[in-house]
Amino acid sequence: MKIDDTTYSQFNTWKEILSEGNLWQSVIKTLSDSSLLETILQSSAAKSEWLFVGCGTSFYLAEAAALSWTLLTGQRARAIPGSELLLFPNLFLPDASHIQAVVISRSGRTSEAVRAANVLMQNLRIPTVGISCAPHSELEKACEFCIVLEAADEKSTVMTRSFTSMLLALQVLAARRANNRQFLEALGAMAAAFGPRVPMLARQMQEFVARHSFEDYVFLGQGPFHGIAREAALKVMEMSCSYSQFFHALEFRHGPKAIVSSKTCLTFFLSESGGKAEAEVLSEMKELGGVIVAICNRSNPQIRQSADLVIELDCNGEELAFLAPYTVPCQLLGLFTGLRKGLNPDQPKNLTRVVMLD
Repeated sequence: MKIDDTTYSQFNTWKEILSEGNLWQSVIKTLSDSSLLETILQSSAAKSEWLFVGCGTSFYLAEAAALSWTLLTGQRARAIPGSELLLFPNLFLPDASHIQAVVISRSGRTSEAVRAANVLMQNLRIPTVGISCAPHSELEKACEFCIVLEAADEKSTVMTRSFTSMLLALQVLAARRANNRQFLEALGAMAAAFGPRVPMLARQMQEFVARHSFEDYVFLGQGPFHGIAREAALKVMEMSCSYSQFFHALEFRHGPKAIVSSKTCLTFFLSESGGKAEAEVLSEMKELGGVIVAICNRSNPQIRQSADLVIELDCNGEELAFLAPYTVPCQLLGLFTGLRKGLNPDQPKNLTRVVMLD
């Protein structure tokens, strides 16, 4: 089946994944000089800690954004689910006077996210920025400021381009706080180079899925790539109703490796900071019989020898610029695996586009 076959083009999820590289360029260019971002940074200048809040996919986005924030700015940052903030606010916020919060919601209508923003602003008196893909939302009304990426919104239920675009937006905000023009340039260069490569990545993943059938999917990443591993596991679970898990890469060589077999697909998000140690685990899992997908910026003979599929970005710049593009192959993995099972990726089983509570 060809990649441009109408079997794929009928699905919004497919079209939204294909649009990511070009959309990223627009998001980065628009926000790199945004007056709204400058206003947010001026308003939060005295805050020494950032709190990123989300639900579901948006929580995994929050984790990647929080670690990006710390690595780019040197400030403390952490991520928590909206539900934890609602149920146990004092567990995380014993002294809130130095905190700036960010609440993430694609629709701006997710009940727990909106309620979390209200708790932060009204009960805890913590200034809060929203980020969403929908204008005039409940989240926007609940927050002091709101970054709205309307072009990144999706028709499909599963978050793909909205996840990567909102992550890039928060990385742009962090880079501007750090006055790191070099990182902003690296993001722009990455987006320009990545867009034309998506069809080739799709072909690689389509062929990989056609050759294999798995019982378990495992996604492994360290540091800022751990949130990406969590999101990747969720994408495969949502779009293909497959059993998937996530771990820190080096933690997997302890108890979790008991599940490894020829029916286990292990995807490694290889960093440059810890790549040598992560590649050692990759080789160990191959020796145990696992099927390996290696996502990296640049591979080496050890990786190529042990991996069944190697996806290389071959980009220049800081590795934090790789978080968004590292996510895309696993969006494609979920898409093609679901299609192979006869599932509709636009309408995942048991899911709704927005979780709204009474």
